[in-house]
Amino acid sequence: MRVGVPKEIKNHEYRVGLTPPSVVELVAQGHSVAVQTGAGLGIDFEDQDYIAAGATILPDAASVFAASDMIVKVKEPQPSEIALLEPRHLLFTYLHLAADKPQAEGLMASGATCIAYETVTANDRSLPLLKPMSEVAGRMSIQVGAHYLEKEQGGRGVLLGGVPGVAPARVAILGGGVSGVNAAQMAVGMRADVTIYDISNARLAELDMFFGSQIKTAYASKAAIAAAVKNAHLVIGAVLVPGAAAPKLVTREMLKTMKRGSVLVDIAIDQGGCFETSHATTHEDPVFEVDGVIHYCVANMPGAVARTSTFALNNATLPFVIKLVNQGAEAAMAADPHLANGLNVYKGKIAFKAVADDLDLPFEAWAAAG
Repeated sequence: MRVGVPKEIKNHEYRVGLTPPSVVELVAQGHSVAVQTGAGLGIDFEDQDYIAAGATILPDAASVFAASDMIVKVKEPQPSEIALLEPRHLLFTYLHLAADKPQAEGLMASGATCIAYETVTANDRSLPLLKPMSEVAGRMSIQVGAHYLEKEQGGRGVLLGGVPGVAPARVAILGGGVSGVNAAQMAVGMRADVTIYDISNARLAELDMFFGSQIKTAYASKAAIAAAVKNAHLVIGAVLVPGAAAPKLVTREMLKTMKRGSVLVDIAIDQGGCFETSHATTHEDPVFEVDGVIHYCVANMPGAVARTSTFALNNATLPFVIKLVNQGAEAAMAADPHLANGLNVYKGKIAFKAVADDLDLPFEAWAAAG
C-alpha cells in the first residue's frame, strides 16, 4: 500500500503522523511511504532522516495525497486537506467529529474511509490510541495550570505546592480516567491539595487504593462539583464520553462563585469542552478570561511537547497502521472489531452512532462483507 504523511498545518502543531523508525517498519513489509517535505522538522527529523528510512519526499500536501492510498496524520484534517481527499483514500488520524460538524460533512462529501484514533478500542474497553495523548494532556494540565496561577499571567498568585506555613493550592480534577489520573500524579508530585471527582463509585475506590492518602475522592454530583469549583484554585476538566461531545459539568453560574484569578484547564475541549464557558484556543493564544477566571482551552495540548507526543503516539498507532496496510481497511476491520470501532465515516455516511447523534447526521453502521 502507498502511505502518505503530510505536514500538520493546525496552529502550532509540530507532531507528525509517522517517525522515521515507523517508516522503516512499513518499508520493510513492502509498502511505500511518501512524506511531505519538512513534515518532521517540528520534532527535529530532517527530510534526509526519512529518506534514509526508505521514504520518498514530496513537495506539498497535494502531491502526498495524490500519491497515496492511506493518509496517516495526527490532527483532524483542515479544510484544505479535506479538499484533497477522494473516495479511494483511507484516512487514519484523530478526528473528534462530535464537536465539528463542518469537518464531518466535509469528510462525508469526500467519500473517504475515515478511522479515528480516539474511538479505536481495546479488550478492556479502553482507548489505546487516545491513551498516550491523554497521558500527555493530563500531565501538561498541571504544568500549564500552575503557570497561569502566577500573578504576572493574570492568576491569583498562588504557588501550587505552597510552602511551609502556607497552604498549597486546591486542585479539583473532574474525571478519574487516564487524563485525570495523570493530572493527579503531577499535582501530587507538586504537593497540591488534590481531589478527584467521578461518577463511578468503582473507579473512586480504585483511585483511593492507588493514591492512598495523597488525594481525596468525591462522587461527581452537581452539588459536589459546584462546591469544588467554588473552593478550587485550579480545576481540570478531564471527562470523556468516547466519540461523543463532552458533558457541560461547570456552568456559567458556577463560574461566578470562583475566586478571581483561579484557572480552568479544559482537557475535554477536543470534544467540545466540559465547561459551559469554554471555547477552543490555540498555543499561539492559549487563554481567555471569563468573570475573572482564566480558561486554558488549547485543542491540541500535546503539540506543545511534540517530540514526546509523537513517539508516544507512534508506539500506539503503528501496530494498527501495519494491520491496515497489510490487510486493507475492510479486511483489517473485519478481523479486528476494536479497529472497526474506530470507523467514523464510510462511503459518505457517519458510521459512529454517538457522532451521528451529536451532530444530527445520518448514521449507517458498517458491516463486514459476507
